[in-house]
Amino acid sequence: MKLQKRLAAQELNCGDGRVKFDPTQLKEIKEAITTFDIRRLINKGTIYKEQKLGVSRARAKVRANQRKKGRQTGHGSRKGKHNARLSSKLTWVRGVRTQRALIQRMRERELITNDTFKDMYAKIKGGFFRSTNHIKIFLEENDLIKKAK
Repeated sequence: MKLQKRLAAQELNCGDGRVKFDPTQLKEIKEAITTFDIRRLINKGTIYKEQKLGVSRARAKVRANQRKKGRQTGHGSRKGKHNARLSSKLTWVRGVRTQRALIQRMRERELITNDTFKDMYAKIKGGFFRSTNHIKIFLEENDLIKKAK
């Protein structure tokens, strides 16, 4: 049967480990000694090639789906510096924009004076405030918010 396996492997373009015989037709396979005989048995389906083993993507797909939802992104899953995931410049720009938007809204609603606005704008540019909440606390502590009419 070694000869038949070798000839079938050449015909099927694979290794002889992947060549499989139909166990009910073993007598017919033993009689096949030429390449033509082997080719005939391959066409008949008596000799066939086993599918290659691959790596399943099922688990990877599940993980990718979870990541899309925002899961599995804790400290243990992170590689690279904090700045590599979200640049410090981008976080700064976002923070400054939200803070400036807040004081602009307050000025439009006339909750703060123009002078206060200019002072706050300069402080924001200098990085004085941590967040918009910090601005509100600062304004309340220093009595810079006008009372609603």
